Amino acid sequence: MGSSEYTVRWQQQIQNVSPSQWNALALPLSTPFLEWEWLHNLEQSGSVTPRRGWQPCHLTIWNHQTLAAAAPLYLKGHSYGEFVFDQQWANFAYRLGVEYYPKLLGMTPFTPAVGYRFLISPDEDEAMLTKMMVNAIEEFCRQQQIAGCHFLFVDPDWKPLLEQFGFRAWQHHSYIWENSGLNRFDDYLQLFNANQRRNIKRERKKVEKAGLKMKVHAGEDIPHWMFPLIYQFYSNTCDQFFGMSKYLNRKFFEGLYPNYAKRVVVFAAYTEDNPRPVGLSFCVRKGENLYGRYWGCFEEFDCLHFEACYYQPIEWSIAQGIHMFDPGAGGSHKRRRGFAAKPNYSLHCFYNPRMSQILNAYIDEINEMEQAEIDAINQDLPFTKKEIELDPNRV
Repeated sequence: MGSSEYTVRWQQQIQNVSPSQWNALALPLSTPFLEWEWLHNLEQSGSVTPRRGWQPCHLTIWNHQTLAAAAPLYLKGHSYGEFVFDQQWANFAYRLGVEYYPKLLGMTPFTPAVGYRFLISPDEDEAMLTKMMVNAIEEFCRQQQIAGCHFLFVDPDWKPLLEQFGFRAWQHHSYIWENSGLNRFDDYLQLFNANQRRNIKRERKKVEKAGLKMKVHAGEDIPHWMFPLIYQFYSNTCDQFFGMSKYLNRKFFEGLYPNYAKRVVVFAAYTEDNPRPVGLSFCVRKGENLYGRYWGCFEEFDCLHFEACYYQPIEWSIAQGIHMFDPGAGGSHKRRRGFAAKPNYSLHCFYNPRMSQILNAYIDEINEMEQAEIDAINQDLPFTKKEIELDPNRV
């Protein structure tokens, strides 16, 4: 089947593509964050808009009336909400007199979770359509005088294919918990050295002594009234700690019900005299993967953050057969609780020759330094010496 039988269309709204056609490509993927309902809710809620520096510019490939491939893309006027900090590249561009913004970006907005890739029907020739999409992106960028295209938190299995088309990989790291055949929470505890094992038990005991009861709400068991409450917790945490990082609005969380509720898992803390949670963590599940997204509390309870964001999700994951738990951005608390540093990658292509030359000159050295940091983090995890000796490749 020749490329002349395909049509390239750029979409300024994901609602221009039917949910069934989009999800026919997205549902087979391991990530839940490229599904139509999540991406549409970001746009429909007003969380992702051109005014906020996110102009949807989705690439779609059509085989007659059938969607053969798609790529969620955005024109960005800044680097906020990406969790890949490219200020050094922007500074190089400024010194060279190159307009770094707008840039073309492929990721799920505000979501530092690995899994981005082109969505391509399994009935199609992936290599041929990937080449067509890369060519369409390059043509678009050159016509619009856009200096570069960037894909963030990419599926590691997709990375080698894009490298064949001139994209360079920039290595970063996430903190990930992987179930290495554990059957209960006590098995998880036994991985740690004696000191950290005592610390974890002590932290859980503090939550219990505070009179808090933990409850897991998943999928259809989550009441409708809880979704706007999740926003209140999220908003409160952003106001306290993150300032300008309140990227999502109330309408986004309310819009998760009912069409995306099947993916949502809430780990909530209750007091005896309050039928509504005093704190919770908001997670998303797909298959054997669990992703921690947001957390909040209305009262300060010692160690509740650790219980709601780490221990409860890990205990539930073991019981549910979850293989991978990504607790979200940040790392200082996570490494002490057994979350290993694991490489993730962004992919970059500059169409400006001078920027491309700088990227190629420095990226290998940057990646070597990142790998050294990953190795140092994983050597410092509080596991028992026996655990490290028996399975040195575990992390």
